Amino acid sequence: MATRSWSHVGLPPFLRWAGGKRWLVSYVEELTSEVQIRNYHEPFAGGAAVFFGTDFGSRSYLSDLNADLIETYSAVQEAPDDVWQRLRRYRNTEEDYYAARAARPRTPANRAARFIFLNHTSFNGLYRVNLRGEYNVPFGYKPSDNRPGLEQLKAASTRLKSAKLMVGDFAAALREVGEGDLVFLDPPYTVAHNSNGFVKYNDRLFLFADQQRLSAVIDQVRERGAFYIMTNAAHASIAELFEKGDRRVETSRKNNVGGRLAARGRATEYLFTNLPSA
Repeated sequence: MATRSWSHVGLPPFLRWAGGKRWLVSYVEELTSEVQIRNYHEPFAGGAAVFFGTDFGSRSYLSDLNADLIETYSAVQEAPDDVWQRLRRYRNTEEDYYAARAARPRTPANRAARFIFLNHTSFNGLYRVNLRGEYNVPFGYKPSDNRPGLEQLKAASTRLKSAKLMVGDFAAALREVGEGDLVFLDPPYTVAHNSNGFVKYNDRLFLFADQQRLSAVIDQVRERGAFYIMTNAAHASIAELFEKGDRRVETSRKNNVGGRLAARGRATEYLFTNLPSA
């Protein structure tokens, strides 16, 4: 079997993630083509498609409230070979899936391999936990999965070497933003739009009050002389809340990951930025 060679610039994300922004990478590159980025911040990491798809040659800060996700990135960052050796043992079967879902691995490499396996073989790549914090997404019954191989994990590890990883709220993660930094914001969408079903993907619902906190944080980012790019639901309440005299662009993406209520066509989203026009 041929082995695909991955460079560590322009990598695809190694996780499936509902609402992932890989489709937006080329536009982010266009938006940032005329500016020098000092540090890069992504406080709603998720699948981190923009982080992996771009490389500004700067220090990066990735954070998320999902501790299992950040631990997986940390394990790949430090020991991609160990993660892969454990990941390759899983079979894409219902039996292996539910055994892995019920398991409680003791080491970071084992937990990361379990996380990646469940992510690639679950129903629609969702991440959902019950009130006890237990992952409860059913098996996806896909004839094949697209879990990362060793070379992709090694390339992701190389890319992650530039990143500081943190579990926490976006406001805390952005306290160190300074002049010339770029902040990429892809918050959970509070307002349903285009019937895309994004509202309840996370165990912690991102409330409209959190959107208001995010708006205040963006004001701080702007005051510090930093750049920001934010994606959000294309909804009148969002347009009003984040109106700061900056650019608002309507973007369109194929909606191909979601719950059973998700639309399978195209969804319109807003992109807000204070970057200068390219």
